[in-house]
Amino acid sequence: MDIYKKSITQLAFLLSSKKISSKELTNYFLKRISKFDSKLNSFISIDEDYANIQADKADKLISEKKNNLLTGIPIAHKDLFSTKDTLTTCGSKMLEKYLPPYDATVVKKLNDAGMVSLGKTNMDEFAMGSSNESSYFGEVKNPWNLEKVPGGSSGGSASAVAARLSPVATGSDTGGSIRQPAAFCGLTGLKPTYGSVSRYGMIAYASSLDQGGPIGKSAEDCAAIFDEIKGFDKNDSTSNHQVTLKKTQLNLSKEEVNKISIGIPKEYFSNDLDEGISNVIFQSIEEFKKLGFNIKDISLPDHSYSVSAYYIIASAEASSNLSRYDGVKFGHRCKDPINLDDLYFRTRKEGFGKEVKKRIMIGTYALSSGYYDEYYMRALKIRRIIRDNFKDAFKEVDFIFSPTSPTTAFNLGEKTSSALEMYLSDVYTTPVNLAGLPAISIPVGFNNELPVGMQIIGDYFSESKILNVANYFQNETDWHNYIPKEFNHE
Repeated sequence: MDIYKKSITQLAFLLSSKKISSKELTNYFLKRISKFDSKLNSFISIDEDYANIQADKADKLISEKKNNLLTGIPIAHKDLFSTKDTLTTCGSKMLEKYLPPYDATVVKKLNDAGMVSLGKTNMDEFAMGSSNESSYFGEVKNPWNLEKVPGGSSGGSASAVAARLSPVATGSDTGGSIRQPAAFCGLTGLKPTYGSVSRYGMIAYASSLDQGGPIGKSAEDCAAIFDEIKGFDKNDSTSNHQVTLKKTQLNLSKEEVNKISIGIPKEYFSNDLDEGISNVIFQSIEEFKKLGFNIKDISLPDHSYSVSAYYIIASAEASSNLSRYDGVKFGHRCKDPINLDDLYFRTRKEGFGKEVKKRIMIGTYALSSGYYDEYYMRALKIRRIIRDNFKDAFKEVDFIFSPTSPTTAFNLGEKTSSALEMYLSDVYTTPVNLAGLPAISIPVGFNNELPVGMQIIGDYFSESKILNVANYFQNETDWHNYIPKEFNHE
């Protein structure tokens, strides 16, 4: 039946028509994880007992006809979403034994919808990375080429979905951590508008930038998850009342397409962009033009400052957020401290990895007396300018198209010695986070047998429109249906 190939809608039909039970479906994917994940390291933890308990509950709801689209569908959660009494590590030694006393709002909403949690996926430590090589639990590999990175920081989620170990997964996006792994692994990944999905229970990296969202095979699958997790949450002070609870209708008509204008920013197609990727992106833009979309050249003049501003702001917020990990209340604690200073020093030295320490130090420096105005305040001013650039652009066009990443997936270890090269992997994604805008990455082809992702950026709270544009393209193409050969079998 090739169950691993099926969409959420197709799986939901099989479940509601009793052709398969949720328990059977859950164990089907658990067996795929057992069979394939040793090659990928996409999961940190699996809880088969809990998954089967959830599957039994889902089957009962289906039998009582109290089910919805997501009831009984398995999902994997990035390991920064708190899961009650279930290991939540954030990919760090600091939290290697942490069992939260509550579920994150995202997890709770999906549990309430009847979804089945397969386990927690691997990630760059505290979501700080673009390759998923900084995890305390080991590097994650790309299913398309096991010598390549899957992208980060949601690399475990992307790797698992690409290998069809899970139909869909949650991720988080601070500077591209949903979209870049989606691009590297040939998937669809949605970064929602800041504040549209609750951050409650999502362990923080940079609080003004972090946003949870789905990684799936298609825009249709991402829409199903986004519709369930979006909405205002009183437990999250950054949650926004403006987000609509109306379900996404993927019904874009030809007449509507002919009225949609798409901007192509000239600054995003510089010499820094791999020529092969540029060719694939422009071929895709031509495909959109043939479908009836109106293409227009635009400018985002201050794009080049975004990476610098992002890493100062994000690191400053990380310096503050991670100060809570001191070995006193929870998390790793060093053995036999001499005094309080020794406890703090050795706990943080032992508990944090190299990349996390680096960003804490950058952030602390940027916030320090004498440098605050020169670095942090200047970065905030650039953030405002980037936001204004987008505001001006959306007066001219409805959406903005760009590459998701300047390269395809690179070799494991290739960029670990150069922070600058690694950080520049986020050159097309960080502006979106600085502005708080929604964006999606969709697969649009291959370069040297590796997937290429294209980013669709929309105005605030335009997720439904973005998903409709992406879905319209995916209805006419099949890039999203490609599966890595090594994992394309039962």
